[in-house]
Amino acid sequence: MMFEWRFKILACALFCLFIKLSAHAQYNRIFVFLNKRTDKAELPKEQADKLMEGHMANINRLAKEGKLVAAGPFDGGGGIFIFNSSSIEEVKRWLATDPGVQADRWKIEMLPFQFRLGKDMTLKEPYEMVSYQFIRYTPNIAKFNIQEVPELFVKHDDYLKEIKRTGNAIMEGIFSDTEGGVLVMKGDLDSAVIERDPAVQQGLLQFEIKKLWIAKGAFGER
Repeated sequence: MMFEWRFKILACALFCLFIKLSAHAQYNRIFVFLNKRTDKAELPKEQADKLMEGHMANINRLAKEGKLVAAGPFDGGGGIFIFNSSSIEEVKRWLATDPGVQADRWKIEMLPFQFRLGKDMTLKEPYEMVSYQFIRYTPNIAKFNIQEVPELFVKHDDYLKEIKRTGNAIMEGIFSDTEGGVLVMKGDLDSAVIERDPAVQQGLLQFEIKKLWIAKGAFGER
């Protein structure tokens, strides 16, 4: 019984250390998901086109001001923004100038973000739009014993290192407060590659794969 309690105390301490280290990570960007809404009202084409024109003009303005450092749409709707800020409140004010956001055309998520592979690059026109495989990892910590989580995250990170060594990874990073992370890869992707991740196999991480369109070089790749 004494050994069991000591083990639980040690496991708890390791988990707390994991959270503490995560808290000290440099989350110097705000990652925004513009999630597609299935319940949005259908607009007349003229009105929808006008909203999109305003949306694109706002993107260009924020980029020129150095606030928006990367942006791109997903196949099928929605997209991402990466902002040059560590403040969600500040980014909320910047987003409020977007006509599409004002019209509630997407469900917005804002998450502090840290690059672990790649970096955002300020690009000048003309640039080439390319497509990449975008993988989002979402944790399901609630179903796990506290002592299992740190070990599985370590195994996940080790598996990501294997993927990076293939040379196909363009960008990888994490969100704060154990909110998961993202991986961007070039070329075709067999979902089995992601499914072999130990943390995915054990159910700690769920994943979603989408095709992202973004300016070539946006993540520092060549």
